[in-house]
Amino acid sequence: MRTAFFPLSLLVLLASSTTACTTYRDQLVRSQQAFEQNQHERTLTLLRALEPNTTRLSTPEQAQYAYLRGMTDYRIGYRADARHWLSLAKTYDDASGGGGQAGLPTDWKARMTDALGEMNGVVYSEGLEALSGQRKPGEDLKIRP
Repeated sequence: MRTAFFPLSLLVLLASSTTACTTYRDQLVRSQQAFEQNQHERTLTLLRALEPNTTRLSTPEQAQYAYLRGMTDYRIGYRADARHWLSLAKTYDDASGGGGQAGLPTDWKARMTDALGEMNGVVYSEGLEALSGQRKPGEDLKIRP
């Protein structure tokens, strides 16, 4: 009797953990859709809600999360936070193989590289404090569309 119970309980445990991961992936997909629709406040809200559970995502999904979080912060004007998240995205992307199915799309990498290059240039020439200011209304974003 007991041996029949163990596999069944293991199956239930595995099914519930798979469902939980799917839910986190779904949240990530919803945040990407909001990002693509230029709904940056909504994107940030969805990503902040997902943040405590990012360790349940695969490494490529963590790279995607960090990219979306960084680019959303960048577009809203939270440059210091954007630099942090985009640096993490690059690290996760490198750890997941950095290309193909496992990595970030090529266009995302180009935007990430451009944004990080811009922000690193500011930090190296003016200091980290220069990133803490908000983006000025109407300021042109210097990244690829």
